[in-house]
Amino acid sequence: MHLTGTMKINGFGHLEIGGVDTTKLVEQYKTPLWVIDEACFRENCRVFRNAFQSTGDGLVLYACKALCNTALCKIVAEEGLGLDVVSGGELFTAINAGFPMKKVYFHGNNKSPDELEMAVTFGVGRVVVDNFQELKTLNRICQRLKTKQEILLRITPGVEAHTHEYIKTGQIDSKFGFTLPGGEALTAVQAALACDALELLGLHCHIGSQIFEMQSFAHATELMMDFMAEVFKLTGHEFKELDIGGGFGIYYYPGDKPGNPVEWAEAVSGAVQAKADQFGLKRPRIIAEPGRAIVGPAGITLYTVGAIKEIPGIRKYVAVDGGMTDNPRPALYGSRYLAMVVNKAAQEATEQVSVAGKCCESGDMLIWDAWLAPVEIGDIVAVFATGAYNYAMSSNYNRIPRPAMVLVKDGQSHLILKRETYQDMIRNDLVPEYLK
Repeated sequence: MHLTGTMKINGFGHLEIGGVDTTKLVEQYKTPLWVIDEACFRENCRVFRNAFQSTGDGLVLYACKALCNTALCKIVAEEGLGLDVVSGGELFTAINAGFPMKKVYFHGNNKSPDELEMAVTFGVGRVVVDNFQELKTLNRICQRLKTKQEILLRITPGVEAHTHEYIKTGQIDSKFGFTLPGGEALTAVQAALACDALELLGLHCHIGSQIFEMQSFAHATELMMDFMAEVFKLTGHEFKELDIGGGFGIYYYPGDKPGNPVEWAEAVSGAVQAKADQFGLKRPRIIAEPGRAIVGPAGITLYTVGAIKEIPGIRKYVAVDGGMTDNPRPALYGSRYLAMVVNKAAQEATEQVSVAGKCCESGDMLIWDAWLAPVEIGDIVAVFATGAYNYAMSSNYNRIPRPAMVLVKDGQSHLILKRETYQDMIRNDLVPEYLK
């Protein structure tokens, strides 16, 4: 079993995380329950921060779309990282957490005028401009507010990366950014330079998710540096920042082979330096945006087994009290996870079962054909590596309330997200007068 961070099997034969027995967490907080290992989360922040700082003055932004709440934003600030936000809601969370706004980068392909004005008003460090309309809107807002906003432009470089492969002529069909092949990106640079209320500091790109091959990042970096050189030759404008996005892969399932953050930083840094030397450019500051890689391995989800259905000779279904409402990734993407019966963690995994969710959907399956210790009704099952894109993508489908979330560290647990109630489910319901 792939245990990460502070996870271990304790003397009672139970899974322990953050020095807390998971069965005790269930007694106190019930299930389903998201659990975040604070020490693991902090260590992952430091590993990425140190990896990119060692290449110069690199900056790591935590991509909070992976998991965003007030407590985690405060931890990210304490660990010296910046923040990548993609909506007014994420920006508001950062503001509420007292996050230093100069280290906030605001992404998104359809930022509303209200969101842009909110970003400018609260002094975000960079707005990452995604399209021509946004460029015009942001410039008008800054003119009206009599301020100047530093920006990056999001570029689609024509690289599509998926785990072990990258396609050099790649994926330019994307809703994001200005396309590099064909000249749109150059037109965007010229338009940005003509905006009197905007200061163009750098470029951004993002080539995919769950990437294990560091050469994919290096290749995208080379293309971006080539473009920076083209811009300098044509306009004399020299960029100060290159944001290479996120996408660093993690271990979910056997066969996954994550790289090392140092390898990522060195691959990108080497490409930047080689191209800067080739073209006689000043070396831009390198920015990276890991999210999943920081919080994914730090999280687990705990469920209680409520029903078991065995179809002789075909399959044994183990139904738990959560599912696609708290983890839609298996249903959406066919994502694969590992699991453990935490109250039988020391026992050998001798039984193959399929872990089903409770939603009224045949596709609500968390894990097909998982090997677990013999499962009984009332057992507690942990699904691993659920820190990223579980709460972030959760829903109230079937009017199922979202779970609680706790932070564990040094034998203590702290509630950082309250469990939703049935009252929460109807909180925004309104009844027209004629139905009363």
